[in-house]
Amino acid sequence: MTIDVYTATGAKKGTVELPSALFGAPIHTGLMHQAVMQQQGNRRASIAHVKTRSEIRGSTRKVSPQKGTGRARRGPVRSPLLKGGNKAFGPRNVANFSRNMPHGMRRAALLSSLSYQAKRGVILGLEHYPETVKTKQAFALLQKLPVAIGRPILVVLPERHNSLALSVRNIPRVKTLLVNYLNPEDVLHAAHVIFFTEALKKAEEIFTAKKQRVSQETPAKVYTEKKAEKVSTKPKTTKKAPAKKAGKPSKKS
Repeated sequence: MTIDVYTATGAKKGTVELPSALFGAPIHTGLMHQAVMQQQGNRRASIAHVKTRSEIRGSTRKVSPQKGTGRARRGPVRSPLLKGGNKAFGPRNVANFSRNMPHGMRRAALLSSLSYQAKRGVILGLEHYPETVKTKQAFALLQKLPVAIGRPILVVLPERHNSLALSVRNIPRVKTLLVNYLNPEDVLHAAHVIFFTEALKKAEEIFTAKKQRVSQETPAKVYTEKKAEKVSTKPKTTKKAPAKKAGKPSKKS
């Protein structure tokens, strides 16, 4: 799969091949939904909070006697049935909405998100951007690119680019993101994703390269070999037979 690459002036320069390991992965909608819900849940703060009957102000005296007056069997004025009382079973600010998700599933959800956006054809390439902080210049570039101004636009950077980040931060719904912070929520939320050409190479290195093993041997094998070396280097000692104790002389009758 190839995408168009544009220069900083908005002119089309050519095409670039998208890494199949990143943009050709199977698309799992359920996994992507789970990853997005995890991100939103971990970011959510429990704001809604009501007081219990022990936290509100009010007397603890029983309003009326239990019997004899003909009135209702009321408790104290803090009761949730009375005006000014507490809220029964109300929300508390101790709620925890955070979720956990294995690393492999999060990685698969990110690859599914990138593949889904690539299949939709909303990914573009950008060669470079000058080191000038100018919002007008950045907006003019977006107008020349085949993107819809006003829709969410995600610009993926290979490394920190303060000039571009400062230039687009005043443009509504335009966000810059480092390639090592790619996540399913930002990728799926964007109507257009603009990748720097260097960011594509760096993303392939980060998310698809396998870690080189220091040793091909398993820890159990190394342990057994070291144990065998210790046994072989240890000098052999021959056990001497214990000397027989002299028995007591028998008494003569």
